[in-house]
Amino acid sequence: MLNTKKIGNKITEARKKINISQAQLAERLFISPQAVGKWERGESMPDIITLNRLAEILDVDLNYFSENIQSVKTSSNVMEQPSDKQKKKPDWDMSRGNWADADFSGLKNMHEKFSSSNMQRCLFIGSDMSGLLLKNNNVDRCDFTGSDISSSHIKNSNLANNLFKDCSLKETEFSGSNIMGCDFSGADFTGAAFKSGGFQSSPIANAVWNRTSFNAMQIVDIVFDGAIEDCSFENCAFKKVTFRNSTLINNFFKNNNSLKGVRFIDCQVDKITYAFLKNGKADLTSITLLTQ
Repeated sequence: MLNTKKIGNKITEARKKINISQAQLAERLFISPQAVGKWERGESMPDIITLNRLAEILDVDLNYFSENIQSVKTSSNVMEQPSDKQKKKPDWDMSRGNWADADFSGLKNMHEKFSSSNMQRCLFIGSDMSGLLLKNNNVDRCDFTGSDISSSHIKNSNLANNLFKDCSLKETEFSGSNIMGCDFSGADFTGAAFKSGGFQSSPIANAVWNRTSFNAMQIVDIVFDGAIEDCSFENCAFKKVTFRNSTLINNFFKNNNSLKGVRFIDCQVDKITYAFLKNGKADLTSITLLTQ
């Protein structure tokens, strides 16, 4: 029978060895920090599939937890004894690295492999980076042109002077991150979310804005154009923000510091958007109300 207390101690020891917190480990496992705490106190134990994932994250062999545990195929949940003839592919992880002038163009399945890294002047052109986790990263003067970065999470990171032209950023979340001087021309932000960070001095010509949300963001020196539909701006601070030649439909503006400094040039809006802008004391001089 497996000893939950011993396994808990081993999880704690391995976690501290790679210098991550219970919360950080929980996030990578998509569980609550409380669950990790219960494991480490010996109050409960992860199932066999989670143990396999733990072994990967903590950089230990599965037998580290118990000599009696064997690897499993997560697709079938069937336990099997590894064969000597089977060769395991290296699970490369470039997290916590310092990368400069490297060419990663065309790479696939990056997921969590670049967290806590410093990246400068690197190329990721045409890469499949969907589902990527960037956490505590500094990304400076890198080129992601034409890459798929959809359904990703960019957290507590600094993005400066990067190229994201024609990228897919569908359903991607930016949280606690500062974005400055990045070129998002032609990018698709459908379903993307910006939370508690900064978005500054970044070209966004011909970008797609649909179901995009901005919450508690500092938005500075940004020019929105084209169609903007079903988007929300809540608890945001605006400075030198312009909507030019835009059609705004069903957009939500609430609890922002002030819309007086936001310029609208040759814009068309529907009734609900107009009502929100008027309530926020926006300058409606250059706005035309769309007819039903």
